[in-house]
Amino acid sequence: MRRLTKVLLVSFLSLVYSGVHAQEDLLARGSYLVNGIVGCGNCHTPRNADTTANTSMRLAGGFLIEEHEFTAYAPNITQDRETGIGAWSDEEIMRAIREGVRRDGSIIGPPMPVLSYRGMSDTDVRAIVAYLRTVAPVRNSVPRSVYNIPLPESWGPPLGSVPDVPRDDALAYGTYLGYTLGHCMECHTPMSEGVFDFSRTGAGGTLFHKPYGLDFAVTAANITPHAKQGLGAWTDAEIKRAITEGISRDGRPLQPLMAYGYYKTMADADLDALIVYLRSLPPQPAD
Repeated sequence: MRRLTKVLLVSFLSLVYSGVHAQEDLLARGSYLVNGIVGCGNCHTPRNADTTANTSMRLAGGFLIEEHEFTAYAPNITQDRETGIGAWSDEEIMRAIREGVRRDGSIIGPPMPVLSYRGMSDTDVRAIVAYLRTVAPVRNSVPRSVYNIPLPESWGPPLGSVPDVPRDDALAYGTYLGYTLGHCMECHTPMSEGVFDFSRTGAGGTLFHKPYGLDFAVTAANITPHAKQGLGAWTDAEIKRAITEGISRDGRPLQPLMAYGYYKTMADADLDALIVYLRSLPPQPAD
C-alpha cells in the first residue's frame, strides 16, 4: 500500500511539474511574440511627443492612427477590468485577435491586421493571451475608432483549430513569421480601392499620412527580391540590419513606422527563415 501511495505521489508530482513547465514555456513564447515579431506595443502603447513609447502606459492603448479611411484608437489591452481586457475570457481575447470580433460582438477594423492573424496557430495565440494576463492593469479609457469606410460583417468564417507551423521548414515557417505573425504584408502590399492587391504582394507603395505624429508622409518600401526596386541586391546581413535596427542598405535611417525595437529581439533562426520567405516572393516593380 505504501509503495502504491508513493508511486501515485510521484506520478502526481510529475504531472504538476510538467504542467508548470508547460505554462512557463507558454509564457516565454508569449513574451517572445508580444515583445518581438508580433510587436503589439507598436500600436497599443501610446507615444511621447518625440514618438518614443510611453513605457508608463505600456499596452494601455490610446495611440491615435489617422488615415483617410479611419481615425483609429488602439485599445487598452492591459488587465484593467473596466477599460482593458481584464474581464475578458481567454476565448474572447483569442477571438478578437484572430477573428476581429470584440467581446460585445462588434467588428474590429483596421489597422488591426486580422486577415494576417487568422493564420496564427492555437499554440501561439494561447501563448499571447497567457502573456497578456501578466501585464499590469492600467486604467485608461480609450475612444472607439471612427471609420469612413464600411466594415465587413466578418473577416471570415469562424476559425477551427489552427496547427503549428513546423520550424524545420524554413520557407513555411518564414512565411508564417512574415505574413502571419509579423503581418509585414499589411503595410507592404499595395491596395486598390481599399482591397489588398495580392498579385503584387510585398511591392510596397502604400502611403501613410503623418504616421506616429510625424509631419510628413511615409511610403511602404518594396520588399520583394526585385533587383533594382526591392531587396534583390541586398545581402542577408543588410536585410537583417534594416529589420532589427532600422538602417537601410545605404546607411540612412528608416522611419519609425517599422517596429525595429521589437524585431531586434528576434532569434537569428527566425530572421533567417523570414529572409527565406522574402526571397521567395515574386520580384515586383514599384507601381
